[in-house]
Amino acid sequence: MKTYSNVYIPYNGYYSTPFTRWQGSMQNENPIELGAKTARRWFLEKKKVDPTVIDYLYYGTSIAHKYLFYSHNWAAGMLTDNKKNVPGLMVNQACTTSTTILNLLAKDIELGVYDVGFGLMSDRCSNGPHTVWPNPMGPGGELLHENWMMDNFNSDPNVTPPTKMVGTAENVAKIEGFTKEESDAVVLRRYQQYMMSQANDREFQKKYMFPAEVKVSKKKSVLVELDEGVTATTAEGLAKLGPAEKGGIHSFGAQTFPADGNVGFIVTNRDKAKELSVDPKVEIQVVSYGYSRVNPGFMASAPVPAAEMALANAGLKITDMKAIKSHNPFTTNDLNFAKKFNIDVMMMNNYGSSLIYGHPQAPTAGRIIAEMLEELVLIGGGYGLWAGCAAGDTGASMIFKVG
Repeated sequence: MKTYSNVYIPYNGYYSTPFTRWQGSMQNENPIELGAKTARRWFLEKKKVDPTVIDYLYYGTSIAHKYLFYSHNWAAGMLTDNKKNVPGLMVNQACTTSTTILNLLAKDIELGVYDVGFGLMSDRCSNGPHTVWPNPMGPGGELLHENWMMDNFNSDPNVTPPTKMVGTAENVAKIEGFTKEESDAVVLRRYQQYMMSQANDREFQKKYMFPAEVKVSKKKSVLVELDEGVTATTAEGLAKLGPAEKGGIHSFGAQTFPADGNVGFIVTNRDKAKELSVDPKVEIQVVSYGYSRVNPGFMASAPVPAAEMALANAGLKITDMKAIKSHNPFTTNDLNFAKKFNIDVMMMNNYGSSLIYGHPQAPTAGRIIAEMLEELVLIGGGYGLWAGCAAGDTGASMIFKVG
């Protein structure tokens, strides 16, 4: 199937918590538990809907935490307070986990497997696990070890020589001839676009954002209502920052930062979407999906072929899109995307992007998609395209229609 005919997301049938820079307010929370309990609060307090409406759960995460073995079914149990035995499946595709889950839900709904699916994506980059592996054949039986965060950020085992994530962006930047001045200009624009979401007491951001309740002691909890870690950005400040890698174009201001957070999405059929929508007149249809994998070490270029597939599957052109959003861990992602599609890089990513507010991994695409859907509603509807890359030089893309 290349397009979906009866897959819908209820208007406002999604949420994202604020994203907090790692070692911030969410650093001590198990993300599986925090995600499930936040989703349950959102259903009951915001949607006024019993979570037992869910028939199936896809749970997305990228970083191992306690009880990962049971993560999907544990999350489903907490979400429904074990009043309904909702089955689940765990999905890990790093930065494109949310998109993959939305596509899996869409396929199930299109085939009529069930009526209401829920995608819950949560990650905590803070306090990541350090894994020890047996090595009985090593000298003295010395153990092998892996730091889930830093080891994998700094080295893709499929790339020779080992390359940092930022190195994949520099590889693309070098081939395409992008400059630090172009990179800095994109960062400044993305910061300005994020600040659009803060206008009028965060009027836009509040359309999709839901606070996370975190424990500060055994008896006290607080609500995290704001993003943490966003850096005030100026052209002068960016110009003073040198490249993070020798000979590169990306300063530390031109790349995202690890973060914590969670996101949830309801996916269902048209009739049920109307029932669960805050405004039945607003319809959000899932149209198509695209995927890709590019040459090792060129991750930043992966969104382009994924978007080309999603557009081809839908029979649409990039000029048909009223809103375009991307997961942009590095400025090169957007520079390359805009160049290949011959569009204005400054017009992508209105109201926010992961370059500015951080990257918890599994939930990141979900938040960006929620922003895009709200933007489409704001401008009166139309098609929107999301595209992003993920670890391992993969990419994914989805097209939605708001009407």
